[in-house]
Amino acid sequence: MGKVTGFLEFERIDPQKRPVPERVKDFREFELPVVQEQLAAQGARCMDCGIPFCNSGCPLGNLIPDWNDHVFKNDPKRAILALHATNNFPEFTGRVCPAPCEAACVLGINDDPVSIKLIERSIADRAWADALVEPILPKSRTGKKVAVVGSGPAGLAAAQQLNRAGHSVTLFERDDRIGGLLMYGIPDFKMEKSLIERRVQQMTTEGVVFKTSVDVGKDVTAEALRTEFDAVVLTMGSRVPRDLPVPGRELPGIHYAMDFLTQQNRRVAGETVPDSEAILATGKRVVVIGGGDTGSDCIGTSHRQGALSVTSFEIMPRPPDDRADSTPWPLWPLMLRTSSSHEEGGSRDFSVSTERVAGNGKVERLECVRVELKGGKFERVSGSEFTLDADLVLLAMGFVHPEHPGIVHDLGLGLDRRGNVQVDKKFMTSVPGVFAAGDCQRGQSLVVWAIADGRKAARGVDEYLMGRSELAG
Repeated sequence: MGKVTGFLEFERIDPQKRPVPERVKDFREFELPVVQEQLAAQGARCMDCGIPFCNSGCPLGNLIPDWNDHVFKNDPKRAILALHATNNFPEFTGRVCPAPCEAACVLGINDDPVSIKLIERSIADRAWADALVEPILPKSRTGKKVAVVGSGPAGLAAAQQLNRAGHSVTLFERDDRIGGLLMYGIPDFKMEKSLIERRVQQMTTEGVVFKTSVDVGKDVTAEALRTEFDAVVLTMGSRVPRDLPVPGRELPGIHYAMDFLTQQNRRVAGETVPDSEAILATGKRVVVIGGGDTGSDCIGTSHRQGALSVTSFEIMPRPPDDRADSTPWPLWPLMLRTSSSHEEGGSRDFSVSTERVAGNGKVERLECVRVELKGGKFERVSGSEFTLDADLVLLAMGFVHPEHPGIVHDLGLGLDRRGNVQVDKKFMTSVPGVFAAGDCQRGQSLVVWAIADGRKAARGVDEYLMGRSELAG
């Protein structure tokens, strides 16, 4: 390392954020850039630890000590090369990844871990600003054609890798813009969409063909796809949301979180959402059911729309403030996490189960009860019943599996016990020549896992088509 004693000399810094009263008035990103001198000091904190557990903590196996050293030495070209060696889109993960690498950082055993996520984002942003990110065209074409279905992070990663291997790649997207949940699920205040658009432009220049507003299984049949292409990669995500099967669920004013978030992302993009379809938190008492990232995104969006109040319910018990003994280093720690949206206001309540929705022609209140987790099951706490007034209820309880009607059914793909597309070690499905990656195969997960799976699936496709592959998995 360039500064062997750096971890003794410098303290960790986290990214500075725009003040809450300012940032809740718009949908621009809330984190501020870091000057090179501060970034170099953060890179210097990376220890000469011998075994960099951060590599194994990262699903992509990022070369974290390498690019930390490049940042310390102010070598942005080598830093972005080290990042791109394992990660196609570090500006995405540098913004929305929860950073399991930091949880596995050796320095984190008895001190604050290295600010890996901050450094990653800063390397990528500087590389784009300094024109260090250029299209990489294949040296030759193989004559093989590959279809990728779905343009989320898994699909984008698979498409870029396969195109660079020399295959002719066509990516099909059901929505009208490329990006999947990166485009329509993640709010702009966490990741502005120009980041996706410039990657799409890069990939277009490299030779990837993008086709939007094409619902594979309807507009293009499974048979046509198999006939035209030598291999197919399914990366359509896990899009069936978990519902709330309680009395009163049918009342107006109860919506899936993704419908709410998608509408706002379309507004930010300049699109018009018809008043008759609009889901808005403005002036309303909002209740978000589900305490994960999607629920947090709903909270931040509600603040920006001018909600009267925002309450978040989570059925699980409140995690401890510090790492739980059940998740020792270098495991991902069980602990309370406070997102930027939580910092902006509202209340959080744990161990709450919603038993009934009540109202006269629309949702007006929730009837809830406290629960305890015993033997892996939730049990009601007698006498803990309570009600909460609500005008808008957002269901952010996750997704159960990919949509089965359509391409999954038409291809006759095997499914695992959770309803996800089943694959082998090379990400091939039960149908030869058809591969699957990302949430549709893994189940609802992180962007970093989607990119990792997309890269591994691309390697599997390349081996299937060519007998061998030089692609990094």
